[in-house]
Amino acid sequence: MPIYSIIFYLFAAITILSAFFVVTTRNIIHSAYYLLFTFFGVAGIYVLLGADFIAIVQLVVYIGGILILLLFGVMLTNKITHVQIKTGTIKIVPAALAVALFAGILVTALLNTKWKTINSELPLSTTHSLGLLLLQQYAVAFELLGILLLIALIGAASMARK
Repeated sequence: MPIYSIIFYLFAAITILSAFFVVTTRNIIHSAYYLLFTFFGVAGIYVLLGADFIAIVQLVVYIGGILILLLFGVMLTNKITHVQIKTGTIKIVPAALAVALFAGILVTALLNTKWKTINSELPLSTTHSLGLLLLQQYAVAFELLGILLLIALIGAASMARK
């Protein structure tokens, strides 16, 4: 088994196990910490797929922004730290149907996929080509999105001020 496959399965196991613990843990702070490992696992898989820009965005936006905001919000709210987030009721039939549907889709996709051997070379950086596309071919859309985000930020700040 090549080292690439071993690293992929390691990241996949980290992602799946930590996501399982996010859902099943009763303590919300522990659940948020497991979410950190889930995000790191997803970023690792992005790196292995050669999507380095998306991996960096995953780290900066999800771990650096959303997860830290979630942790601060939970830790700074004294009343919510001891709240149990699970009610104890488990819906077995819908969960079994969802797992069976997912397994069917996965098996169908695996049977219809032609496997290619993965090249052992490291993938090239996609950040440079993405930057060229954003600043040349999609420059107008990129600038309009920037203006739209600025308007949304000004609106949110004015609403929060009141």
